[in-house]
Amino acid sequence: MVQAYIHDDNNDIDFREAHNSGKSVSIEDLEKIGVFYKYCATVEDVDVIAKERNYKNRDVVNISKESFGNENNMMEKLNMFYSEHLHEDEEIRYCLDGSGYFDLRAQNDTDWIRCRVNKGDLLVVPAGIYHRFTLTTENYIKALRLFKDEPKWNAIKRPDGDSYQVREEYLSQTKA
Repeated sequence: MVQAYIHDDNNDIDFREAHNSGKSVSIEDLEKIGVFYKYCATVEDVDVIAKERNYKNRDVVNISKESFGNENNMMEKLNMFYSEHLHEDEEIRYCLDGSGYFDLRAQNDTDWIRCRVNKGDLLVVPAGIYHRFTLTTENYIKALRLFKDEPKWNAIKRPDGDSYQVREEYLSQTKA
C-alpha cells in the first residue's frame, strides 16, 4: 500500500530521504487531486487496469547507479527528475521492484504530497499536475511505464507550465 504524507520541506537533507512531516494523506485525498492508486499483486492485475484505461504501450525502466554507469551520472539524472514539472499526458508507473518517491503538488499549491511507491504499487499521475520524482536511499527502482499512445517525454517546468492548457484543464477538474 502506498505511503502518502505531507513532505517536510527540509532542504538541508538529501531529497532521497523520507522527509515525512508526520501528516498522513489518504487515498481519498490523492483522488481529490486526480491521482489514481491501486495495489496490484501481479502484472496481470496491471493488464486489467491497462485495458480499462486504454493504455496501449509499455516499457520497463531500471533506475540505479549501475543503469547510469556511476553515482555522479545517477545524481545528475535524479536532479533532473526532481525538478518541479508537469506533463501533457498521464504518467503511469507500476513498481516491479525497489522503491521511489513521487512528490505531487497539493490542492493548496504550496505543500508537496510525498508518495512512496514499492513493489506492487500502481500510481497514475494526472496530466497537468506539478510533480517530481526521486529514488529512495536504496537507489533502485524497476518500473513498468504505461502509455495511452506513443511515449511523450516532454517535461514542462514551472512556471512555464502555468500557461499550458493542460494545466488549466487540470485545475478546473480539481477545484476544492
